Amino acid sequence: MTGAVPAGEIRDEPVEPDIVTSDVVHDGMVWDIRRDTFRYNDTELTREYIDHTGAAAIVALDDEERVLLIQQYRHPIRHRDWEIPAGLLDHEGESALETAQRELQEEADLAAADWEPLVSIFTTPGGNDEVVHLFLARGLSPIGEAHAREAEEADIRIEWVPLEDAVTGVLEGRLRNGILTAGVLATAEKLRRG
Repeated sequence: MTGAVPAGEIRDEPVEPDIVTSDVVHDGMVWDIRRDTFRYNDTELTREYIDHTGAAAIVALDDEERVLLIQQYRHPIRHRDWEIPAGLLDHEGESALETAQRELQEEADLAAADWEPLVSIFTTPGGNDEVVHLFLARGLSPIGEAHAREAEEADIRIEWVPLEDAVTGVLEGRLRNGILTAGVLATAEKLRRG
């Protein structure tokens, strides 16, 4: 057992291993699957993972401390899960904040006057390299005409849920989306801390 590290010093550490080979083994519609062979701790290892663009997500909080949740179909899990608005970092030159602003408009027909970074998370570090940047958006207002939605977004359901109820839903296992979980718990803690 090692000595205690002060909490303020615990952080994820970037590592740049020696990459022997890196190949796209599946060129996907949205993401690719990559196979890397690399040297780590004097061992040569091979791992396959989803090569992800990254994403931005939004905890939209109104003046009554209600959070905007959207429900849509997600085929890999065969559920219409509850989520917060989010989207891929797939527009060249667009920052994570700009993506979040665009996605709030596209998925919820809203704009926000106040934006602040909330947290950034690795969603599944053993299987993909996705980083999601979450933002807290306040000072919400409707935009003009509703955004046209198609495919899985065609029947998006939008609900305003008290933040406390969303936290309860996470803790009771009724809301299982990882990005929603990180977002509502981080927002609740941020508000608690003032």
